[in-house]
Formats: sequence, C-alpha cells, structure tokens
Amino acid sequence: MRALKYAILGMLSRRELTGYDMMKEFDRGLANFWYASHSQLYPELKRLAGEGLIQYETSIKGESLEKKIYRITPEGMADLRQWLEQDEPLPPTPKDVFRLRMYFGDNISRDRLLELTRAQLERRRQKLAFLQSSLDQAEPYSGRFDSATGDRLVLEGAVMRETAMVQWLEHCIQTLEHCENGK
Repeated sequence: MRALKYAILGMLSRRELTGYDMMKEFDRGLANFWYASHSQLYPELKRLAGEGLIQYETSIKGESLEKKIYRITPEGMADLRQWLEQDEPLPPTPKDVFRLRMYFGDNISRDRLLELTRAQLERRRQKLAFLQSSLDQAEPYSGRFDSATGDRLVLEGAVMRETAMVQWLEHCIQTLEHCENGK
C-alpha cells in the first residue's frame, strides 16, 4: 500500500495545494503521525497525476517562478473514499531506537543510561508541551464530524502517546535510580 498516496489525496480532498503547502502540512498537522520528505512527495505527485487521481495547474509567480497547484480528481476522491472504508490490520510495532538502547542498556553503566534517559525525557516533555499547546489552540468539537474534528482526535491521540512515553521514561528513571551501578 502506498500510504503517502492517501495522505496526499486526503490533503487535496480538503483544498487545493502546492507541493510546498503539502510539505508545510507534513511539518505541522501530519507530523504527529506521518512524515514525508521532498524526495518522496514530488515523485508521488507525479505518479498520482499520471494515474489521473490528481490534476494541477501551473501558475507563474513573478517573472519565472512556476508553481503547480494540485487538486484531487473525481477518480482520486473515489479511490480515497474506498481506501478510507477499508478495515486496516494492526501494523507492526514501530521501530524505536531509544527502547532498543534501553533493552540492551545493561552493556553500559547505569549512570550513563540514566543520563541518556533523562535527556530523552526532556525531549519528550518538550514535544508533549508543543502538542498540548497545539491542542489548546485547536478548534473545539462542533457537534458534527468534519476535518477539524478529525484533526483534533488525532492531536489528542498524539498528546496521549507522548504522555504515556513521558510516564514510561519517568518510571525507567525511578527504576534505574534504585538499581546498583553495573558496568
């Protein structure tokens, strides 16, 4: 499955966008659960246009700067809706380098592992604060399911995920503080 395809179709189902606008969206709203680089986005846009799922207009800005404004086609909307209706199996557990490091942490000193865990906790607290601030600024529930409701639900999930990670890291620190220094 080309998940990036559906992220793009989903964005374009809401409004017309340039590739630059899509990258900004990946850095903002979608960053809580999905990421794409320039090197992934632009080939996928070309592929989607070739499949007839999106179209674009080229506009000239200034004397020579061209920008493409993409929109979803009826075929793209039908494909998106079909994908949205599918029940998804549970994906494999995502890779987590820090958890892998913790798993094999008995190969370094407890003090160094504590230092790394505290640094990880600080970064997670910062991310949680950013997510909570974003949630505080998000549109409240309107009583109907619309894009703002979906955005808010995903943002709430990201806050819950980071809250759980912060709690786990605090637990790791408490546990490590009560262990004897090994290596």
